[in-house]
Formats: sequence, structure tokens, C-alpha cells
Amino acid sequence: MTIFAKGSVLAVLALFAAAAAPAFLPSAAYAQNVFALAREFPLTDFSKRSIELKDIRTGRPRRGSFPTINDPRFVPATAQVGVGPMEPVLSVGINGDFRAYPLRMLLFHELVNDVVGGVPILVSYCPLCNSGVVFDRRLDGEVMTFDNTGRLRHLDMLIYDTATESWWQQFLGEAIVGEHTGRRLDLIPARTESLAKFRERAPDGLLMVPENPDFRPYGLTSYAGEEDAVIPPALVKERFPFDLPEDLSPLERIVVVGDEAWLHSRVREEKRIESGDLVITWDAGQNSIYDRQVIAEGRDVGNIVVQRRTDQGLVDVPYDVSFLYAFFAFKPEGTLHRE
Repeated sequence: MTIFAKGSVLAVLALFAAAAAPAFLPSAAYAQNVFALAREFPLTDFSKRSIELKDIRTGRPRRGSFPTINDPRFVPATAQVGVGPMEPVLSVGINGDFRAYPLRMLLFHELVNDVVGGVPILVSYCPLCNSGVVFDRRLDGEVMTFDNTGRLRHLDMLIYDTATESWWQQFLGEAIVGEHTGRRLDLIPARTESLAKFRERAPDGLLMVPENPDFRPYGLTSYAGEEDAVIPPALVKERFPFDLPEDLSPLERIVVVGDEAWLHSRVREEKRIESGDLVITWDAGQNSIYDRQVIAEGRDVGNIVVQRRTDQGLVDVPYDVSFLYAFFAFKPEGTLHRE
């Protein structure tokens, strides 16, 4: 069954297939498109880059299409605000300050600039590749603020810092265009877990809520149906020009830790995987945002936690539960553990 949900990975691919010429920067219109980008981002030094500009999807949406949250509002995590107990949140805890950012909001905003436990952080979520990671916003002692370019590269969002308008790849936290090209942000340990799990481990934690609950249809997802979607093989080869395993879907969930990854299905089956000093566990009780239109009705895909053994016990480490294609797109030399 092939499903093209509005706003979904498959919908984007369908648009690429229907209008392949304007989807990327073709050579005939290269100078014109670069000029248009320069007008939209006047501070960006496009002469400094580590990628080919033709790899950037240039159509809509544009800058400002996804309103970044810069002054998040919070309530006690135990408050009853209509978020289902199994709904996923991207959570972080620093210096005893625990906060949860519901995916029902990140679907529409994608970025949150916040300060947690005295540390300036960037909460980022790209629903197209299911990548949810948190970064330290400090670079060389300077606190940066980030926003969304509205552009994609390899179906992962491109963000920019407002000071230099350098463009950063969300999946990597690496600047790929502009003054900061080649620099990377530090990852901060975070979990994608259910609200119930967050409440259990941080009963005094905070939950982000919208200033205006009617601003977007929070609680609904435009990615319904992708849990069972099958991408046509011809479309896979054309739009995922990466060295992907032929027996796995590009939308297969994987657990990414640095340059290594494990199949989500394997972790779910075994419940616990140990690799060196890493401990990866799965526990039931988290709704998928890629199943039903109402997130709280989505199937249970479970909770992943990644920790490292230390002399002080197990400690959380940064990880990502993303789609397979993103790992091979941005970490082609990485290792996917299948056994």
C-alpha cells in the first residue's frame, strides 16, 4: 500500500517526481537561484560552503514558514493539558532542570531556543527524517539563536544562526554554508519518550505548552499512514541516491549513536542490547506520529533509552531515533549493526 500523506516524506518525494527540474538547483538556473537565496539571506556568505548548493531544495516552504519558539511557555508536567500519556516528547534534564517538548508542537515549530539548567540549548525536530536532537547553543563562548531556513538537504531541514546566517544541517549540527562552515554544535543528551515516562522520572519537571492552543492543530499529524507506507522501488533509487541496504525501507527506524546505528526493530525484539559500554533499551508505551491522524491514537512504537556505563553508573548519552536514509545520507561511513 502506497500512501502520500500531505506534508509527509512521501508527499515531498511525489512533488520531486512531478517537478524534478525546480526541486533542486539545476545548472541552467544556478546563478539566478543563488542570487535569490542571497537576497533572502543577505548575511550568509555563500562562497564558504562544504556542500554543493544544487543539493538544497529551493522551492517552498521559505524562511519563516515554520515559526521557531524563542520564549517557550511551560506548565508542571503533571498538569492535565490534553496531551495523551503515551504521546512522544523530546525531553532534556540539565542541573536538575527537566523539561519536555511535545512532538505535537515540534511538528509545527521544529525549533525551540531555550535555557535549561543555565545552559542555552536548541531543541530540534525534523519530522521528515524523524530526527529529534538537542544542541548546546554556545560556540566559542557566544550564545547563538537559531531559526529555520525552510529549506531541505537530503530531506533533512536546514537551520541558520541569526548572527551570521550560516546554514546548519540539523541531523549533524554542522554548519555547511557561511562563516561557520565546518563547525559543529555539541550534542546534549535527550530522550524521545512518552509523557508518562517523563512524568515518572521527573515528577517536578516542566511541559512546554502553546501560547495559543488554536494557532496550529496541535495533537494531529499530517504524517498519518506512513507507518505502513511502501515507497515504489523506482522512487527509492531516484530520490534516495545513497548506498542503502536493499532489503530495508528508507523509512526503517534506527537508533543512532555517533557513527553507529542499530535497527529499532532489533532493539524492540531483544529489549536490551549492550555494545561495549553502551546499553540500549526498549520499553513499551509511546504513540507513533506516523500512524493515525490523532497522535494519541497512534500505534505503540515504544521508548528507546541509550546510556553508557561509567564508574558512577549508567548515564544518558546523545542519541537519535531517525529514519534509515538519513543515517546513510549524512554518515555514509557509519556502521549499521544488524545482528
